Amino acid sequence: MSPRIILDNLTLGYDGHPAVHHLSLAIEPGALVAIVGPNGAGKSTLIKALAGLARPLQGRIDGLDGVRVAYMPQQSALERGFPVTVFELVAMGLWHEVGALGRFSRAQRQRCHDALAQVGLAGFAGRGIDTLSGGQLQRALFARLMLQDAPVLLLDEPFAAMDARTCDDLLALLPRWQRQGKTVLAVLHDMAQVRAAFPHTLMLARELVAYGPTPAVLTPAHLARMRAMHEAFDDDAPTCAQGAASAAVAPGQGE
Repeated sequence: MSPRIILDNLTLGYDGHPAVHHLSLAIEPGALVAIVGPNGAGKSTLIKALAGLARPLQGRIDGLDGVRVAYMPQQSALERGFPVTVFELVAMGLWHEVGALGRFSRAQRQRCHDALAQVGLAGFAGRGIDTLSGGQLQRALFARLMLQDAPVLLLDEPFAAMDARTCDDLLALLPRWQRQGKTVLAVLHDMAQVRAAFPHTLMLARELVAYGPTPAVLTPAHLARMRAMHEAFDDDAPTCAQGAASAAVAPGQGE
């Protein structure tokens, strides 16, 4: 069962410069949430913090202690030239079962092949990842994510620069994971994808613009406010002063 994730007055940043300011909200178990906002709005920084890869400057994240989290970074963060096969890349999703030096059982190897088949890569197991197209590599990363079988899945721009068929095939996996009780958060830029596939949306512009049901968040007023807030920020501004911790915002209350 996935946890209830609470962000309490959360401020994130690098070298003392905030990227996300005083974010307070609650993500309910089993939520399927799109994270949207302009470039530099703090979306990837928030995903990294939820994955445990970035420490808060202020505030805290509650609900993820001891919870296994699966994180898919942007493709640009991956080393395509590393000499591994598609099977070896996907099998990394089972490290939580076998460890880095463990041996795979016949059943585990079959699960890897089954995951590849589910994402449309049957027969690709022996190919090097350097031979894959961008869409094929993303399918392989989704197969690895499936094998991690974590209750919380964090995806950073999983559909960027993908062809339409790949996007449709991989988007179809998300509601399936949600029906399994998993919490899925994904950074997206395509608002049509958000409207079509994500029941809830978190809109950021370095601070909360809105959070709640997608139709209530993707409004002209919120989009205009998002752009205005982003344009108003100064990248050279000092760390903001500690604000009073506020109660977590439930979906629909991020006005």
